[in-house]
Amino acid sequence: MAGSTASSETLALTVAEPDAGARLDRFLARRLDFSRARFQKLLKAGLVTVNGRSRAASYRVRPGDGVMVIVPEPEVSELLPEPLPLDIVYEDRDLLVVNKPPGLVTHPAPGHRQGTLLNALLYHCPELQEIGGVARPGLVHRLDKDTSGLLVAAKTELAQQSLVSQFQARQVMKKYLALVWGRLPEPEGEILGEVGRHPTARQKMSVHPRRGRAAVTLWQVVKEFPGPLSLVELEPKTGRTHQLRVQLAALGHPVVGDAVYGGGVSRFQGHPRLAGLRPLVHRQLLHAWRLGLTHPRSKEPVSWEAPLPGDFQAVADFLESFG
Repeated sequence: MAGSTASSETLALTVAEPDAGARLDRFLARRLDFSRARFQKLLKAGLVTVNGRSRAASYRVRPGDGVMVIVPEPEVSELLPEPLPLDIVYEDRDLLVVNKPPGLVTHPAPGHRQGTLLNALLYHCPELQEIGGVARPGLVHRLDKDTSGLLVAAKTELAQQSLVSQFQARQVMKKYLALVWGRLPEPEGEILGEVGRHPTARQKMSVHPRRGRAAVTLWQVVKEFPGPLSLVELEPKTGRTHQLRVQLAALGHPVVGDAVYGGGVSRFQGHPRLAGLRPLVHRQLLHAWRLGLTHPRSKEPVSWEAPLPGDFQAVADFLESFG
């Protein structure tokens, strides 16, 4: 397989009898640990030849064909790896699942160029630099800074392509636990509507945007507490920014501690029995506790769980003490 230069690598393959008749892009995906999407880009750029001639992705390979692939050097990311602690729930050749603590930003953004989860992931897995885009290598979804819980990253092109497809097709199971204000009207239900940028407060989202996208969330009451407060399990079927927080607020049941959407600690002033909670709540009590998907390589279903973090558990223990 072959040669390389400082700026690219050249891979040489010979088609064997078992691969006869396969599409060129599928043949490449079988023989090399890249995604079909990546090979399609290389084909469009004229960086794949068969017997010295450029061919389309649909070309059917024949025994003895010589296939040459020029793989450009990946763009260099400006993100800095940092030796930050990681709570690793699962890791293999393709996937890395972490339990993100509250207060940690998922990826660099204005005002948070360093000290993010992605900086820590790049230190743990330097190979992530070459996966996906240079802005957020390896990441296929995110959690808000003050939301805790499970997040999956792709370590290979195969995993990146598979996870992106699964998220887009709504095939990834995500379940959250949230402590919310009030009693929900039924033991379980569904929230349907749109979520988009708030028409005037540009840092917020709204269920009444000028232009929004469909947002679907299933909910189920886990337990009710005095206050009244309710512990609910949420299963978003879509992945809109702040989806769970803004939808719950629109129902009149904002997440406890969520000052942006009306659930901040100032609400404890009207509930003397809950006064002891105020020093325990420093963020929205929202936790991504279950994550399930199809493994990109084995095609088997896999899932993980993460227990409540310490601050959320302390609040739950306080409420349990009421009996």
